[in-house]
Amino acid sequence: MLLSIITVAFRNLEGIVKTHASLAHLAQADDISFEWIVVDGGSNDGTREYLENLNGIYNLRFVSEPDNGIYDAMNKGIAMAQGKFALFLNSGDIFHQDAANFIRKLKVQKDNVMITGDALLDFGDGHKIKRSAKPGWYIYHSLPASHQAIFFPVSGLKKWRYDLEYKVSSDYALAAKMYRAGYAFKKTQWPGV
Repeated sequence: MLLSIITVAFRNLEGIVKTHASLAHLAQADDISFEWIVVDGGSNDGTREYLENLNGIYNLRFVSEPDNGIYDAMNKGIAMAQGKFALFLNSGDIFHQDAANFIRKLKVQKDNVMITGDALLDFGDGHKIKRSAKPGWYIYHSLPASHQAIFFPVSGLKKWRYDLEYKVSSDYALAAKMYRAGYAFKKTQWPGV
């Protein structure tokens, strides 16, 4: 099973470096296959050069060009995705060191579910908060989990995209559309969070 990790960035070279470093835990696992897709909004801070120098490590594919905001960039990443599931891990976001144990569980999941897990929000000042995933019915109020803790089936993402009419909350709108179309939420325990 191939996992598509989609990272969007704009003028955040430092964040790209952090996100890239956090993928090393996955790369060490022989039983996990993933691609790293980076959509950069045409940054002039060295992001493009950094990605070019990585020379395809972690099955990296990237594009660096102007876009119409974060949701447009995410849609570009979806168009490039070849995996069964996709996770949006944006520049500066990092995987927990035990992420491989969670990702292994995706292999047995059907591609008509959105897999959620808990997230550890680190504000960079020593302040951390655990955001527990809620039951799927919580979509009637808000996203049941942090966007970065939802593994979306790529088949659903390619059918419904992020709506560019929304400047915020298009992630919620997309997940709600998928839920109404029969894609259930399934919470899986994330080890170590």
